[in-house]
Amino acid sequence: MSNGSNLDFKGRVAIVTGAGGGLGRQHALALATRGAKVVVNDLGGARDGSGGSVSAAQAVVDEIKAAGGEAIANGASVTDFEAVQAMVKEAVDAWGRVDILVNNAGILRDKSFAKMDLADFRLVVDVHLMGAVNCTKAVWALMNEQKYGRIVMTTSSSGLYGNFGQSNYGAAKLALVGLMQTLSIEGAKNDIRVNCLAPTAATRMTEDLFPKEMLEAFRPEAVVPAMLVLAAQDAPNRTILCAGAGTFEAAHITLTQGAWLGIEADTPEQLAARLSEVTDREGEAVPQSGAAQGANEVAKGMANAKRG
Repeated sequence: MSNGSNLDFKGRVAIVTGAGGGLGRQHALALATRGAKVVVNDLGGARDGSGGSVSAAQAVVDEIKAAGGEAIANGASVTDFEAVQAMVKEAVDAWGRVDILVNNAGILRDKSFAKMDLADFRLVVDVHLMGAVNCTKAVWALMNEQKYGRIVMTTSSSGLYGNFGQSNYGAAKLALVGLMQTLSIEGAKNDIRVNCLAPTAATRMTEDLFPKEMLEAFRPEAVVPAMLVLAAQDAPNRTILCAGAGTFEAAHITLTQGAWLGIEADTPEQLAARLSEVTDREGEAVPQSGAAQGANEVAKGMANAKRG
């Protein structure tokens, strides 16, 4: 495979969180192989977030260095903003900049909502959502100053489409899409591109979900090409890229054309009767900002006012 300029990361500095194993490890190795200097961050805890040791991150750093690359290990918890700030400072002190942030760290505390403890809901949201917020906030001013940045949020089909027993994880993962939507608008003027990756991969976090014969097809390496494209110089902006087992898709949050029903006493009844028209996906669009919803509503209202 050719290592074209688009996917050449020489001179780039990347931070990958949760990079001690699974997807994060593959992301770190791939970026290093293509020339990036990499901060390998991993708390080194169990998949439910308990415990911690920097040894997993150090093993990946050793692997990168053995192959001739440059990397440093970091054991910060993404939930600790001060530790995350120190991690970014460590990268800047060593290499002068941070070009790429791959927010990959995560934990699972799966249970049906009826049986879930609220502390487990909060912790999963804290690690996935606030962890990505902390890491992104810690590099945001720097990326604005250098007028370059590539940020990859790790979302999930559980957030995009739901999955039994993962209300906490799904809520956090879709929240990352909302974060991406606004940051991609705010960062555009300084060439900070923000995207989401929705991986399907057999890792420590998902090993119980796959039959054994599927584990090989869904190995983490199959997701890496999508991450590389989203982290590259020619990356898109505001894209939700899905990847697994060699297949790549894009997910979109769309807006239907809708129907103008006015503000009348019987509008609730009208809406109930015409709901299928409102939800009809013919001519749906992917809005470029939240204002598009209001614009559509104003346009339809004015068109109907003229008719009246």
